[in-house]
Amino acid sequence: MGDISKDIKTTFPTNKVKALLNIIYTANWISSIQNEFFKPFGISPQQFNILRILKGAGKAISVQNIKDRMLERAPNATRLMDKLCAKELINRIPCPQDRRVVHIEITKKGLALLKEIDASFKDDLLEKLSDKEAVQLSDLLDKIR
Repeated sequence: MGDISKDIKTTFPTNKVKALLNIIYTANWISSIQNEFFKPFGISPQQFNILRILKGAGKAISVQNIKDRMLERAPNATRLMDKLCAKELINRIPCPQDRRVVHIEITKKGLALLKEIDASFKDDLLEKLSDKEAVQLSDLLDKIR
């Protein structure tokens, strides 16, 4: 089992400080693994999140709606969508009632990429946790927020 004290070779003034730094350290560790996982697919974890949101919506939704649903509130969401559009994974649809609003839909190519990613995806980052521990961890993280 990992131990953040040994991993970063330090001690902590309190258990709460240790827990907070452990959350940050673990989040960065997960982020690094995700970046490597998505690299062969030519997208970032944030772009994957956008594609999953669009697939789950089942229809074109506004850019603002996508931003509201993102796991990581990216100020560069529009740029992320520009890249997805350039790769033909999403389409932009102008709103006829309001020229300021743009709706986004996932393309067949985007859905095919999600299917390919799903076939390769493994949830082994949490393999050391039992189902009960996973629930407890999720509940504790919810409690922090």
